[in-house]
Amino acid sequence: MEIFKTRAEVHTYLEQLKLRGKTIGFVPTMGALHQGHLSLVKAAGEKANVVVCSIFVNPTQFNDKNDLENYPRPIEDDIKKLEEADCDVLFRPEVEEMYSSNDKWHMELNNLDNVLEGEVRPGHYQGVTQIVKKLFDIVRPDFAFFGQKDFQQFVVISYMVNKLGVDVQLIMCPIIREKDGLAMSSRNVYLSNQDRQNALSLFMSLTKAKADFGELSIPQIKKNAIKYLSKVAGIEMEYFELYNKNTFEPASFPQTENIIALVAARVGNIRIIDNMLLSNK
Repeated sequence: MEIFKTRAEVHTYLEQLKLRGKTIGFVPTMGALHQGHLSLVKAAGEKANVVVCSIFVNPTQFNDKNDLENYPRPIEDDIKKLEEADCDVLFRPEVEEMYSSNDKWHMELNNLDNVLEGEVRPGHYQGVTQIVKKLFDIVRPDFAFFGQKDFQQFVVISYMVNKLGVDVQLIMCPIIREKDGLAMSSRNVYLSNQDRQNALSLFMSLTKAKADFGELSIPQIKKNAIKYLSKVAGIEMEYFELYNKNTFEPASFPQTENIIALVAARVGNIRIIDNMLLSNK
């Protein structure tokens, strides 16, 4: 696996491969890799000739300075995992390589950055779109792979790509879960044993919503989920919503297609998000 730390070096290397007719599959990450990330690397390897992964803990998408400082950075372990997953190129720049003091960015995101995650984390998606656009300009991938767990992020990046005319095909890959159903996340390592058990209630609320879909109304499904989560000790719920997965607007009764349930909560000191498609039509 080739490892680069500067924009110029990785860009030049990949451009040479593209001139030879190679296709590029790109997996942008913030590191602390788990099987969810590695499933994206695998998907990229099946779709493209060359797999590129980036590891960059992006400061502009963090609202909480402590969260940024405490974000896990096990780089040697990450490198080993990527090598074992047959990743071809790793780009791991420093902050100074990606940002200058006069960097400015603000993009109109059609209100996508003001609901759910955007409402809870103001400015988050401005930071996400800023860094993803920078990475796309450097790597110039044919395909870029993202996990469904960050569904709203995928919606936002799709909007950016369409609005700016970025020549890349975005591919969303399924959520990878632990055996008990907990969605894999780099932050899960910080959960205490008790918090780890409590966190399963998010998955259970989504599973119950899916089971009730078609039997109960959308308002009733949402009401039941909120009632259930409000009774779980150690959880501070932020939202449980049912949205149209295509328009990313609140689902309207009696809508029966393209519904996704999204949930976020603080479990102990750790923030957990999850989602589940209720209707795949």
